[in-house]
Amino acid sequence: MHHASLLIELGSVVVVLGVLGRLAGLVDVSPIPLYLLGGLAFGSGGVIPLATSSEFISTGAQIGVVLLLLTLGLEYSASELLTSLRRGAPAGLVDMVLNASAGAVAGWLLGWGLTAVVVLAGVTWVSSSGVVAKVLSDLGWLGNRETPAVLGLLVMEDLAMAVYLPIVTVLVAGVGFAAGAWHVALALGVLATVLLVTLRWGHVVSRAVFARQDEVVLLLVLGLGLLVAGVAERLDVSAAVGAFLVGIALSGPVAESARAVLTPLRDLFAAVFFVFFGLQTDPGAISAVLLPAIALAVAGIAGKVSTGWYAAKRVGGNARSRLRAGVALIPRGEFSIVIAGLAVEGGVEPKLRPLVATYVLILACLGPIAARLADLSSHRQASREA
Repeated sequence: MHHASLLIELGSVVVVLGVLGRLAGLVDVSPIPLYLLGGLAFGSGGVIPLATSSEFISTGAQIGVVLLLLTLGLEYSASELLTSLRRGAPAGLVDMVLNASAGAVAGWLLGWGLTAVVVLAGVTWVSSSGVVAKVLSDLGWLGNRETPAVLGLLVMEDLAMAVYLPIVTVLVAGVGFAAGAWHVALALGVLATVLLVTLRWGHVVSRAVFARQDEVVLLLVLGLGLLVAGVAERLDVSAAVGAFLVGIALSGPVAESARAVLTPLRDLFAAVFFVFFGLQTDPGAISAVLLPAIALAVAGIAGKVSTGWYAAKRVGGNARSRLRAGVALIPRGEFSIVIAGLAVEGGVEPKLRPLVATYVLILACLGPIAARLADLSSHRQASREA
C-alpha cells in the first residue's frame, strides 16, 4: 500500500512538472518559477501536501544539484575559464561588489547573523546561467558584440562558486578558524589541481572516459559525478563543487556526448530540486518577507544592469548593446537556490528560505520579460535609424 501511494504521488508530481514545463514553453519563460510554485503547492501549508514521497524527492533533489553543476562544468574547458578570468576580471569585480553587497547589506539590515549575511550575498551575486543562456539563444543575441562579455561574467561567477561554496559550508558547519581555513584551502587546492590536470592532461582523461555507446558515457560520467560529489561532501568541500570540477575536467567529444545524454536526466532532477526547495517553504511565510524580497529584487535588477552596461562598454558596445547585456544578467535561479539550500539544511536563519524563493521567483520571471522589452526597443530604434 505504501509503495502504491509512493508511485501515485511521484507520478502526480512528475505529471504536474510536465504540465508546468509545457505552460512555461507556451508563454516562453523559464520554468523555474513555475517549479517553485509547484513545490509551494505540494509542501507543508500548500494545497495538496505530500505524505509518502518527500524522502524520495529529497534524494532526487540532491542528485539534481549534482547534475546541474556537472552539466554546467561540461560547458567550459580549463583554458576557457582562464581566458575569461584574464579578460573579464575588472567586470567580474564590479559584478561581485555591486551584487554581493546588495545581499550583504540586506542581511545586515534584517538583523541576521554573519553566516546568513554571507549566504544572502551569494544569492544576490550569481545570475542563472541556464536562464541567461536560454534568453540569449531565444532572442538571437548569441552573435552580438556584448554576448562574449556576458558569457565571460557567467563563467567567472560559476568559477567563483567553487571557492565560495566551501566557505559557506564551513560557516554553516560552525567549525573553528583553523578547521575552516583548512577546508577552504583544500577546496582551493583541489580546484587548482583540477585546472592544472585539465590543462596538461585533459585530453587523456577525456579519451579514457569517452565511448561510442551513449549508455556507457552516461554511466561513466554520471557515476564519476556522483562519486566525486560524495567524496567532496565527505571532505566538507561541497558536493556541488565536486560535480562542477568533474565537468571541467572533461572536454572535447566526451563533453559533447555527455551533455547530450545527461540533459534530459538533468532537466528531470533539476525540476525535482526546485520543487523540493518549494516543498520546504511554507507559503504562509512569504507574506512576512515579500517587501524585503521586492526591495532586494529592485537592487538586484539595478546591480546587474549596471554590471552588464560596464562589461559591454569595455568591449566597445553602444547604448543598446550595454542595455541588452545588463537585462540578460537579471535572472537568478539554480545557484541562488543551491546556496540557500545549503544554509537552510544547516539551520541558518529560518526566513532565508521564503525570502530566497520569492526573490528567485521575481527575477526569474522579470529577467526574460525585461530582455524581450529591451530587444523590441532595440529593433525599433534600429528601424528609426535606418
